[in-house]
Amino acid sequence: MHGIHLLGCVAFGIFWVLAVFPTVPFMPVGRTAGSLLGAMLMVLFRVISPEDAYAAIDLPIIGLLFGTMVVSIFLERADMFKYLGNLLSWKSRGSKDLLFRVCIVSAIASALFTNDTCCVVLTEFILKVARQNNLPPQPFLLALATSSNIGSAATPIGNPQNLVIAVESGISFGQFLLGVFPAMIVGVLTNAAILLCYFWKYLSVEKDQEGGQPAGPEVVADDEVTSHRFTPARMSHVSSLNPDDMDCISEPIIRSNSVRSTSANENLRSRSVNSEADIQLAIKSLRASSMSHEMVEVSTVTDRRDEGASSRKFTRTASQQRSVIIEDSPPSPASNGDKEKEDEVAEKRWRVFVWKTAVYLITLGMLIALLMGLNMSWTAITAALVLLALDFTDAQACLEKVSYSLLIFFCGMFITVDGFNKTGIPNTLWELVEPYSRIDSAKGVALLAVVILILSNVASNVPTVLLLGTRVAASAAAISHDSERKAWLILAWVSTVAGNLTLLGSAANLIVCEQARRAQFFGYNLSFWSHLRFGVPSTIVVTAIGLLIVTSY
Repeated sequence: MHGIHLLGCVAFGIFWVLAVFPTVPFMPVGRTAGSLLGAMLMVLFRVISPEDAYAAIDLPIIGLLFGTMVVSIFLERADMFKYLGNLLSWKSRGSKDLLFRVCIVSAIASALFTNDTCCVVLTEFILKVARQNNLPPQPFLLALATSSNIGSAATPIGNPQNLVIAVESGISFGQFLLGVFPAMIVGVLTNAAILLCYFWKYLSVEKDQEGGQPAGPEVVADDEVTSHRFTPARMSHVSSLNPDDMDCISEPIIRSNSVRSTSANENLRSRSVNSEADIQLAIKSLRASSMSHEMVEVSTVTDRRDEGASSRKFTRTASQQRSVIIEDSPPSPASNGDKEKEDEVAEKRWRVFVWKTAVYLITLGMLIALLMGLNMSWTAITAALVLLALDFTDAQACLEKVSYSLLIFFCGMFITVDGFNKTGIPNTLWELVEPYSRIDSAKGVALLAVVILILSNVASNVPTVLLLGTRVAASAAAISHDSERKAWLILAWVSTVAGNLTLLGSAANLIVCEQARRAQFFGYNLSFWSHLRFGVPSTIVVTAIGLLIVTSY
């Protein structure tokens, strides 16, 4: 038996190394392959039987993960996160106000759509807003990563470890929300205050580079927020023309406008336009430019015709010229075709509006069902299947976006952790700590929080929850039933906020780091030490304040 225990420790050690350091030089296979390797070794070493290995996979958690992924994919397609981006810069009052908004919006979005999804879709947008306003990216990236982690602690669907806790403990969605949401709100506000104090000097620097412009960011235009891109070059229009000067200025105007249009076309081609909103914005700009060129040409011809027929001289405004063009020009044979196209566009817009409304209503219905205490796994799966059915298209394109590697990682991790539990080593270590970490005393809660904090950064938060969850709950159940529920909520809060301690403590941190580093034109490297300098004090303070609120529930 001792040999099997040793082999089980070896298998778990290999899993741990590949999970925490997925690109180790001797075996850079990644986290997913590392979890499958650990599971396979547990079976090969006979630490766990094949039947027990299959039984160790928690299908309700896998189903809940799958359902929330599909719902998040549809919400992203329905521009939910674009609207959240608009909210960040709507009537912004400066850099500090923008930083505070990033904290609040990312925390709420993470509680509803998971922290990883929030970081994936908001990182590049936040980075561009900071760059456009000549602001340092670091405080805003830290605000996104840390606030997403804190916000995800509020609900069972906010992050993977909360999913595990909700399923294992049987705590309803509403009880979970009531127990952790107040701590989340206070934690996010505390984290925002620490960010403002830490980066106050950087956020207060005036933008002297622009010729004495006022401090703080200027709000980007709505089109820029919508497209997440810079607005194409805007064309200048002729405001008024004098017929006396038309002969001498009409050709230069047309020539200069054509040059501007050509340069604008080259400028647009050089930009990275890879979203539908960018393409539409570019088309609108080019159409407006071409219309202004045609108007100038037709106005010139009309004025010349009038000048030949009569020696009268007159002055027209730009609006009068437009009316002359409309009155003098014969009816266009293509007007009916244009009307049909406009009707077709209007019909498509209506369909998109109805589809988006359906997505939002189904998601709202899922949240209401979760609050009513219905089965979380089947509620999420049902919502996902309804969205797939209402899409009226082949579901393959949508299902391909599901992170199946994460689902496989969870399957392998369940088997590996179950095999490690069978070695008896976690029980032995817990028996040494358990007498001093009971939650009926302040010292016990503090020691338990330290254990969870360290283990979450050493072994990652999900394995920590799988290793400690039942043990912490059993120890608290000996005190009272309410203490057992409180122990699960403490585990959820501390294991989640612990992800802010270091850059490697949470997958959301790594997502923000990688997304920022790979961002086109706006790349920024968020280093381990820059995160650690802020992460350590923020994590300690936020964890302590949150524990006071959670334990009082």
